[in-house]
Amino acid sequence: MSDYILNSPGTFITDSLRGFVAAHPDIAWQPDPGFLHQRERTGDATVALVSGGGSGHEPMHSGMIGVGMLDAACPGLVFTSPNALQIVGATRWADRGAGVLHIVKNYTGDVMNFRIARHLVRDEIATDHVIVDDDVASDSATGPGRRGTGATIVVEKICGAAAARGDELGAVAEIGRHVVANARSISVAYHACTMPSKSEPTFELDADEMEFGVGIHGEAGRERTARVGARELVNRMVDPLVDALSLVHDEQVIALVNNLGSAHPLELDLVFGEVVADLDRRGITVARPMVGTFVTALDMRGVSITLVRADDEILSLFDAPTTAPGWAASPSRSTAPLTDTTFAEPSDSADDGEENQWLTRFVRHVQESIDDLTELDQRAGDGDFGTNMEAALAHFDLPVRGTDSQVLSAISTSYLVRSGGTSGVIFGVLFRELAHAFSDGDDFEASVRDGSSRALAEIQDLGGAQVGDNTMVDALSPAVDALDNGASLADVARAAADGAESTRDTTATKGRASYVGENARGVVDPGAVVVSWLYEAMPSDTSGS
Repeated sequence: MSDYILNSPGTFITDSLRGFVAAHPDIAWQPDPGFLHQRERTGDATVALVSGGGSGHEPMHSGMIGVGMLDAACPGLVFTSPNALQIVGATRWADRGAGVLHIVKNYTGDVMNFRIARHLVRDEIATDHVIVDDDVASDSATGPGRRGTGATIVVEKICGAAAARGDELGAVAEIGRHVVANARSISVAYHACTMPSKSEPTFELDADEMEFGVGIHGEAGRERTARVGARELVNRMVDPLVDALSLVHDEQVIALVNNLGSAHPLELDLVFGEVVADLDRRGITVARPMVGTFVTALDMRGVSITLVRADDEILSLFDAPTTAPGWAASPSRSTAPLTDTTFAEPSDSADDGEENQWLTRFVRHVQESIDDLTELDQRAGDGDFGTNMEAALAHFDLPVRGTDSQVLSAISTSYLVRSGGTSGVIFGVLFRELAHAFSDGDDFEASVRDGSSRALAEIQDLGGAQVGDNTMVDALSPAVDALDNGASLADVARAAADGAESTRDTTATKGRASYVGENARGVVDPGAVVVSWLYEAMPSDTSGS
């Protein structure tokens, strides 16, 4: 069974085209022989641009149709070249008397069909072509040569701007070839794509593997390696691009970080930051940034990086306006210097002092249980609880040092600053009130009682949670009751643990865990569990902490 939203694999492309045309009134569909084009053809006798290729790479090429870019585009089936008659029809429609330029990715089927189309119209229309071959991973002395990938849209943009300003056909083609000669790309995938008619990906990767140098038709790469950190990954990708272009200090480039299908914008921005940092170290300036989804390989999870050597004319053409819906609506004209975007870091504990044994026990217990807490929250809520606990407490060096008040205050600040969200607030409040109570007196049990009571009141005032709502209050409230009744700290810990266990047979009515309803039944609330660990860590002998 396909993972795609579709009516059937056989109608996937035509059904998608119907929606695309409905969503973009400036673009029309010619069913015979099958191509997309600008709805309104300008009267100016300027060079027209036609491109195309297999579907599955959207928004290339359909999204690049617009004034200042493509006049028409021919979609093939998934990863399959359009046929020559489609290209002939698009070429005839697009011609305004100044000739038509074909922009063609270097794949055998694309090259052959576009070539045949030019032969079929050679007696009626002046044509020329640009072959885009930017993929360094497929560079070899034999075979068809480098594949056409991410640089294709840059060629379409710059050639479209040159045509719009009135350049003749030969000049537009020459500019396109100049861009191609100065553009190189490489791609990496963490998960292969899946064809709409299949249930298995085009190649298999283990969870800790990545495929380096993949193609945009689902082809496996030139190397399969263990995954590495983003900085090392980007360095491995940028190195061959810089070498292939012989880029040197003080040159400038257009840098495209492209989503191959299902990478998240956070990943794209992270990769772009590493690209800028890497090029900065080489003395190469990113004159124009491009970050987003432009050339995909269906649902492939990965990114590609394209570098294009740029001069003033190339940048001027790159900056020219276009109505193409797949191009950035407000493209940046420069790259800002890299800045320190880390959050302000709170102090983890006192600078000096003796080991705080009970809070060391608590912090260690949480640090060692992050995966378990994450799993619990994935079953009982939205899955972020373990991440928030890790953000708040993973930075603490063990053993923690300082007085009870100092360490509790540091933990509170860390929750409030590092965790965010609901758990950051409520645990920040819990530890803040405990810190205040310990700073006001020397009696351990009295400080625990007063701080816990004040924390419970404020947490309930903040969120309205009551016992039975399946939250951390289910552990905190019975602990406060036991403290108020003069129970020993061991009995208080048992009351908190029993309260946490009670959440296994209830469903949440507060917080985001409430959204999963009955699906959370049978799962203990992770927030209540962590509260029980806090009381469990407290010393039975309160003559010292």
